[in-house]
Amino acid sequence: MQISVRSLVEFIFREGDIDNRHGPAMNPDAMLEGSRMHRKIQKEQGEEYMAEVPLQFIHDAGEYEIVVEGRADGIFPDENGIWVIDEIKGMYMDLDFLKEPIYVHLAQALCYAYIFASQNGKEQMGVQMTYCNLDTEERKYFRREYTIGELTEWFEKLMAEYQKWADFSYYWRIERQASIAPLEFPFEYRRGQKQLVGDVYRTIARRKNLFIQAPTGVGKTISTVFPAVKAVGEGLGDRIFYLTAKTITGTVAKDTFALLREQGYKAKVIQLTAKEKLCLCEEMECNPDHCPYAKGHYDRVNDAVYDLLQKSDTFTRDEIWEQAREWMVCPFEMSLDVATWADDIVCDYNYVFDPKVYLKRFFQEGVKGDYLFLVDEAHNLVERSREMYSAELYKEDFLEIKKIMKPHSKRIERALERCNKILLEYKRECENYVIYDSIGNFILALMNLATAMDSFMQKSYDFPGKKEVLDFYFQVRSFLDISEIADERYVIYSEMCEDKRFKLKLFCVDPSKNLQNCLNKAQSTVFFSATLLPIHYYKRLLSTLEDNYAIYAETTFSPEQRLLAFCRDVSTKYTRRNHREFAKMASYIRKAISCKKGNYMVFFPSYKVMDQVSEIFLDMLEEQEETQDVVCIVQRNGMREQEREAFLEHFTVEDGKTLVAFCVMGGIFGEGIDLKNDALIGTIIVGTGLPQISNEREILKNYYDEESGNGFDYAYRYPGINKVLQAAGRVIRTTEDRGIILLLDERFLQRDYEPLYPREWARREICNLDTIEDTVHRFWNTLEEESPCEI
Repeated sequence: MQISVRSLVEFIFREGDIDNRHGPAMNPDAMLEGSRMHRKIQKEQGEEYMAEVPLQFIHDAGEYEIVVEGRADGIFPDENGIWVIDEIKGMYMDLDFLKEPIYVHLAQALCYAYIFASQNGKEQMGVQMTYCNLDTEERKYFRREYTIGELTEWFEKLMAEYQKWADFSYYWRIERQASIAPLEFPFEYRRGQKQLVGDVYRTIARRKNLFIQAPTGVGKTISTVFPAVKAVGEGLGDRIFYLTAKTITGTVAKDTFALLREQGYKAKVIQLTAKEKLCLCEEMECNPDHCPYAKGHYDRVNDAVYDLLQKSDTFTRDEIWEQAREWMVCPFEMSLDVATWADDIVCDYNYVFDPKVYLKRFFQEGVKGDYLFLVDEAHNLVERSREMYSAELYKEDFLEIKKIMKPHSKRIERALERCNKILLEYKRECENYVIYDSIGNFILALMNLATAMDSFMQKSYDFPGKKEVLDFYFQVRSFLDISEIADERYVIYSEMCEDKRFKLKLFCVDPSKNLQNCLNKAQSTVFFSATLLPIHYYKRLLSTLEDNYAIYAETTFSPEQRLLAFCRDVSTKYTRRNHREFAKMASYIRKAISCKKGNYMVFFPSYKVMDQVSEIFLDMLEEQEETQDVVCIVQRNGMREQEREAFLEHFTVEDGKTLVAFCVMGGIFGEGIDLKNDALIGTIIVGTGLPQISNEREILKNYYDEESGNGFDYAYRYPGINKVLQAAGRVIRTTEDRGIILLLDERFLQRDYEPLYPREWARREICNLDTIEDTVHRFWNTLEEESPCEI
């Protein structure tokens, strides 16, 4: 069994409260800047100074061995010939507040001192803690000497405390591996599914990455989870991360693991839930003054986790809540600790890829695990990763925070004023948007502001507006963190927003390098989606490797199950958005739904177009006196969860009427909903889904035009067709489903779109407003004449 020195001491020696009021100033983990500062300090040392020394100690635990390993920042002999371990820590806090070493830092150094002394016959060792403020580069040193007897006693006590956790992990792993061997695929293989399962397994065995275009119905969840579990059983991985963009797909994944457990699979499985959904308090104030679960959390959480691990294997939200109440710990933080001991972790993309919230337990710098990443609905990761690796600040926020801080800190007030002055200069030069090669003057001023706020945040008193100040401080730190990784794949720009606010943004136009840094932490990654087309686009933006695999899974659906019709005499081009064109769209909808009673969804490129067409459609129904036979529902912007559920409940009502649901492409109903059988018999898609023209879209277009000449595709066409494919995918969900898919825009017939369509779209009809009714009638009549088995 292996564990890093850092993980070991941080796990055993943590104590005290959760307290979010101080921010990163007190956080010892300042990774990006810390690495840079490490290298600088190491280079300044003498010739005898050895930097980044790998150390490893094998602890005999009886039936197994625990390998404790890490890298000492520095090892050197002092003037008396005593060898010294140098542990370097970069921090944001004012070092005047630091009166002694932080114990978890000292514990790391003590581990290295023991390992070095025991392996090199040293009777005495020096331990030096080197602290450096990452903004000012001010340094502070703590130094002490230890005998080998003191180090041995300390280290043996540490390992004794860790023993029960290691025992649990070791014996549980034996059970898990034994349970995997006899597992068999839980269903009869569908057409092409066995090949898909084999492809996933071979990818993992070769430690490669795989992109799967997986049409609806191939069983993509079980076809990826099952071979991943079998690969773990063969020692090709040790922990599976099932990554999703939405809670509903995560629930499907957890149910799939549960299905294997019914066959005898033994595994600890957890689905991570967002902090706001797990919080037991009315307001999410994570500090000991406002939350009883935050007070003393770290004193109790290890015992709470160990107890839960003995009681359960699948950790539901209710179990997490019950355990948190019993032990008076934060349920969210406890769930993250439980994940440390889980075999299968179902979670949002953020927990692996987002630099602000990723699971440091697994993915901190220098750590690589035997992880397998299964990335569901991977088409969402392009835009999500751009958001994760970008950062923005608004000039108006600096003035607002300046007002709040004026009575409390002249230093911060001056620093805010300096930043505001620079932003004002940028604003004067900006009519629409401006791209910058460098904003070094602003970054320097922002670092000075962050340093001033660091010092202030270490004071614990409350004042009006402190929450707003803390939120702003996190934004400043995020901006500085992103500035450290911003390179040629970024565009720095400012713009005047519609609400008249002035924004400065570090925009990650190409997230592939940042994502690859995360993918490198895993043994293998499988990306899959029903709409991963064109696949070269996703291979280009989600990874930097050239040897990634890609496959197109075989559909289990028959072309006879659906009518796919391209309507050639209508368009949503901006130049054709008028009442006449909207009336034509409404007529298409009315004619299509008149052929068969049932439930239909109509997707539009924007709320504005949707509202205009739906209004005309309702007028048509009134004129024809058909309102009593048709129920219309309309998606609204910002719908709450209860409103969404009420919207979808309409599809379960059996009242003999036709339901027409007006929705927006790319919205909450555009993907991730599963309406089977007669719950949905038709989807009508209005327009090609092109994103609205904006400064950011134009920046993307110009960037990729310069890089490869396909800027319009990357900024508009590819994101648009994905929304179309997702909307079209709502209508055929099982082999029993039958339905129609109408695409209303002449641009779908253009040559540039042809390569973007799935193979399953090879069979399609082309029609106009005069022929659409006959085309749809013919499809439904043919189905009625044929038996299901013939189809």
